[in-house]
Amino acid sequence: MKKIGFIGAYDKTDMVIYVAKILVALGKKVLVIDATTTQKAKYIVPVIKPTTTYVTEFEGIDVAVGFNNYNQIKEYLGMPIHADMGYDFTLVDTDEADTIESFELVTADHNYFVTSFDAYSLKKGLEALSGLTQVMKMTKVLFSRNATQQEDDYLNYLSLGSKVEWEEERVYFPFEVGDQTVMAENQRVSKIKFKKLSNQYKEALMYISGNILGQSDYNEMRKIFKQLEKGV
Repeated sequence: MKKIGFIGAYDKTDMVIYVAKILVALGKKVLVIDATTTQKAKYIVPVIKPTTTYVTEFEGIDVAVGFNNYNQIKEYLGMPIHADMGYDFTLVDTDEADTIESFELVTADHNYFVTSFDAYSLKKGLEALSGLTQVMKMTKVLFSRNATQQEDDYLNYLSLGSKVEWEEERVYFPFEVGDQTVMAENQRVSKIKFKKLSNQYKEALMYISGNILGQSDYNEMRKIFKQLEKGV
């Protein structure tokens, strides 16, 4: 089971679910864990009777809400603590130092720091990394209308003194009102649709998905994504 961390105070729930959908379309078994303080998945992922903690299925994706570690999820699912959960990927969405530790994201296969450049997203997101005791490699996922070197330098400056080691690659998402409108429409009809998203947003989703999957699955992923765009 590969473990992927999506860390930061920026609202990234939709993005994580869209990445999960791409992985599922490739035949992968995926668990999305919403370990954020806001638990947005509770409100945008349809569930009949939401409780404090639960696991539900949404378009082939298993979504877990309200858990603090893997053992709690196993207990909820009636699995022994030592059991393999049976997923190809778990995508952990978090904005808290405690859950970075409890889900052992320092040893994750990939970690992404997701932020825009407003002061809250930057400082609150980096606050979650301030308690790291081990070096953690992370890829920047930057939401910005026009990402500049000055913005990137500012993020580097704010992270000085932390145990974050930034990867050279960066992922840029456009800050487009149109994409937000499309996702809001999808939430209303409880669907994951890619067709009306901007090309830049779709390319960024594919980049992250390809990075998670590895080069061997990249060409197949692009083929599958064309089918997702058409709603097949």
